[in-house]
Amino acid sequence: MKFKAISLALCLGIVVSGCNNLQKGAGIGAAGGAVIGGIIGKIAGNTAIGAAVGAAVGTGAGALIGRKMDKVKEQAQQIQNAQVETVQDANNLQAVKVTFDSGILFTTGSANLSDKSKTSLSELARVLKTNTDCDVAIQGYTDNQGWKNATAAQSVEKNKALSLDRAGAVSAYLQTLGVSTKQLKSVEGLGEANPVADNATAAGQAQNRRVEVYLYASQEMIQQAEAGTLQ
Repeated sequence: MKFKAISLALCLGIVVSGCNNLQKGAGIGAAGGAVIGGIIGKIAGNTAIGAAVGAAVGTGAGALIGRKMDKVKEQAQQIQNAQVETVQDANNLQAVKVTFDSGILFTTGSANLSDKSKTSLSELARVLKTNTDCDVAIQGYTDNQGWKNATAAQSVEKNKALSLDRAGAVSAYLQTLGVSTKQLKSVEGLGEANPVADNATAAGQAQNRRVEVYLYASQEMIQQAEAGTLQ
């Protein structure tokens, strides 16, 4: 228990510190432990995101990836109607999370993209095509509100299906804009799971209806970082 407390304190220090991704990449690469990485991932909310690697990524490579992700984040912050933040992937490496409010992308209960959303997604596509060494994961979410004439269990499944359709619509539109299918590693609909706000309020429900897009280090990027050639 004492070790867990110390590990959590260390992780929180990394997460809330004011250092840039280059510094954080080096720090996380140096720490490298499975316990620490797992806690950071849970705080970030995305432990499943990350390229499959056979061994822990070293300190130097982590620093180079951190610097690269600083640049990616700066580009992503220019996207209209998007919330952009730094998170950690399953390999303890820096990643970029781009969140779109579903109200911006879709009308209520629909998976058809709005005209307004296409501007934002066009800007996202430019970022992805500029950084083809970033893998991409897309996750759709809903609030926990039930559907008319449906049981609670049926509503859960309907929300999951809607969230998948919405994530799929984002993926499909990005492909029409020239984003490679090889770069889009996963498209998931997680429905009511992983709420980021209180579903008891209308404001919280609105925050929970969202699509998250993760840009994280591909195996190619990791290999370049380990070789010291990543720009």
